[in-house]
Amino acid sequence: MIMPDYIFESSWEVCNKVGGIYTVLSTRANTLQAEMKDRIVFIGPDVWRENKSPYFIEDKTLLGDWRKQAAEEGLKVRIGRWDIPGNPISVLVDFLPYFEKKNEIYGWLWEQYQVDSLHAYGDYDEASMFSYAAGLVVESYYNFYLSDKDKVIYHGNEWMTGLGLLYINNRLPQIATIFTTHATSIGRSIAGNMKPLYDYLFAYNGDQMAMELNMQSKHSIEKQTALNVDCFTTVSDITANECRELIDKPVDCVLPNGFEDGFVPSSAATFSRKRKLARKKLLEVANALLGEELGDDTLIISTSGRYEFRNKGVDVYIESMNRLLRDKELKKKVVAFIEVPGWVGEPRADLKERLESGKKFDTPLEVPQITHWLHEMSHDNVLGMMKFYDMHNHKDDMVKVIFLPCYLDGKDGILNMTYYDIVLGNDLCIYPSYYEPWGYTPLEAIAFKVPCITTDLAGFGQWVNSEIGHYGEISDGVKVIHRTDYNYSEVADAIKDTVATFSGFSKKQVDDARRKAGQLAKKALWSEFIKYYYVAYDKALEKATERKQQLKLK
Repeated sequence: MIMPDYIFESSWEVCNKVGGIYTVLSTRANTLQAEMKDRIVFIGPDVWRENKSPYFIEDKTLLGDWRKQAAEEGLKVRIGRWDIPGNPISVLVDFLPYFEKKNEIYGWLWEQYQVDSLHAYGDYDEASMFSYAAGLVVESYYNFYLSDKDKVIYHGNEWMTGLGLLYINNRLPQIATIFTTHATSIGRSIAGNMKPLYDYLFAYNGDQMAMELNMQSKHSIEKQTALNVDCFTTVSDITANECRELIDKPVDCVLPNGFEDGFVPSSAATFSRKRKLARKKLLEVANALLGEELGDDTLIISTSGRYEFRNKGVDVYIESMNRLLRDKELKKKVVAFIEVPGWVGEPRADLKERLESGKKFDTPLEVPQITHWLHEMSHDNVLGMMKFYDMHNHKDDMVKVIFLPCYLDGKDGILNMTYYDIVLGNDLCIYPSYYEPWGYTPLEAIAFKVPCITTDLAGFGQWVNSEIGHYGEISDGVKVIHRTDYNYSEVADAIKDTVATFSGFSKKQVDDARRKAGQLAKKALWSEFIKYYYVAYDKALEKATERKQQLKLK
């Protein structure tokens, strides 16, 4: 295999925690940094500018000679290290100066690659100017330090890096390019617009759907990037199928998302202490909100992720909890949390007051379904669905559903614990996704030995099935439910039945499921999955080598 001498990798989420791609890059970085010490450079947007970034440590001595050259070329960059395991070199680039030549850049893009930027709106311009600036960073660094004797890769993640990849493809053809789409923009849009994605996938025309859903520009840059890079990749077989049908380009490689388990307590004593602490905190909040005395034998379950009500399966989660309310097989009381950041206003003062008092209460607070007030409460999907089903957490209900609509960053005002400190307090996690190219949340859950439920429309769910050799059951650590465009009701029933079954598990059965969940997580570490990236690097470099030889012959 050909291995690169240098890798540049860009994403909107380098040193910028927005979603799952941050987790992909920040956990993989340690493995690559160990292999290529400081010959991998991450490029992200300088969204902080004069302010201090919580994820980036600037180092004014690092790459000092090139820094001067970059400044002379008009590049405004901050150089330092990403504050993650491995501490790789990171360059944050200010992309605002390129807005004034935006039309010129888009004109060049149309002439060279027929990318339609005319219908751009929303974050398209911002992403494109960052992408262009990232391309200039790669070009400047390459021209200053490297030559065509070096095997160099430029790897971009998501449509937001497409312009820079095409720029490098055009200006520095000796650099090998890799493009990873973590979810096609048009596939996510079809799913998010309540259209059936999977049964009709073979019949959809991506270009036509982009026009219908006003997604022409994002789809156009994504498609042209996929067609022109040396190696086009995605994160799962299910998204690979989507790429083939909607982008008209089969992927060259599938790069499944691994993770590092450094955030999981390594000692059994620490793990046990943290789990008890998380459970105590979750039950304290529930009891203060509900005016009850739920004990440690309560089944604590949760779902979490971005607030994509249908795509992440939040709707079917609420549906299943509503059905569980009337299930005669349920053996324990259940507190079901929805940990999805909404349009949060402020932590509830009345709940805070109760928690700080340390007293016990026998009456619920007003609106005992939510921990923080929201802007426009009457327009919230979660609260709206719970109201429709009259799910008001009545005293005699066996199942209580609580909405935690904030980022669990340790400073939310109610829990004041981070997501990783809270998740290990669960007995069961549920992620019934409809659209989920990979699915980090279930992988993180099982890393903490929390059995979980997911679907086979998530890349992670498909991987579990292939790893186990059959559809995962909760006794395997992961229950994988078959999901289609139209079996919403069956999925809700399957979740309800699984929770009811799990509530009757003996201690030994629970311990077995937890152990198997942890073992499965070990198989998804980056040490296991990095080999897929090496295949992609090899393929991209092989194409770039052929191109270099052809250019020499000319």
